[in-house]
Amino acid sequence: MERVIAACDGAAKGNPGPAAWAFVVADAEGRPQRWQAGPLGHSTNNVGELTALEQLLTATDPAVPLEVRLDSTYTRDAATKWLVAWKKNGWKTAAGKPVANREIIQRIDALLTGRDVEFVYVPAHQVNGDPLNAIADKAASDAAVSQEASSGTGAELPVPDASRSAEGARPARKAGAAKPRTGKGTSGTIQAKFPGRCHCSGSYAKGELIAKVAGGWGHAACAEVAGRS
Repeated sequence: MERVIAACDGAAKGNPGPAAWAFVVADAEGRPQRWQAGPLGHSTNNVGELTALEQLLTATDPAVPLEVRLDSTYTRDAATKWLVAWKKNGWKTAAGKPVANREIIQRIDALLTGRDVEFVYVPAHQVNGDPLNAIADKAASDAAVSQEASSGTGAELPVPDASRSAEGARPARKAGAAKPRTGKGTSGTIQAKFPGRCHCSGSYAKGELIAKVAGGWGHAACAEVAGRS
């Protein structure tokens, strides 16, 4: 059975602020077939990202293999790495604190059970970046501003900003496929020397790329959203 390709994304204007989620589902060749977006009221970017994945998993056939493209390392790692340890620790972090956004992550866990799902990380907001990610990003951003639900087919897609997408996607990086990097990242990001917590209440792991956010350090995506708001 051919693997369906999809992308999901969340947005928060202010983080926390007006938030939303979105996803786009394509065929095995990457051609968009349908998309959907929905508002979340006042919430965080991480809640938007997680809800986008939950909605995507709910809206796709669990019997069909699925490739999920996303630019949120928090969502990817929550679903592929941290979840196992959190369950063993009674939904507590390594620091003994309650896991943020536990209810959504538990629903994602249930939706992933028994499914063939492959997570693929794609960089956000890149010229010549992943076109499906750009569509999901635009749909989520529009829904965050309007606070209205929307959906459509491949013939009526949200049009991403020209600076954030173009044909010819860069090769996607599969979760866990790349070797760990050390030192500084790009665009003001550095690699975390220790685990920590972002101002959005989500945690980040040692080695994850982080950036300056209000009150300290946090997810690079949160810093990007804050910088755009």
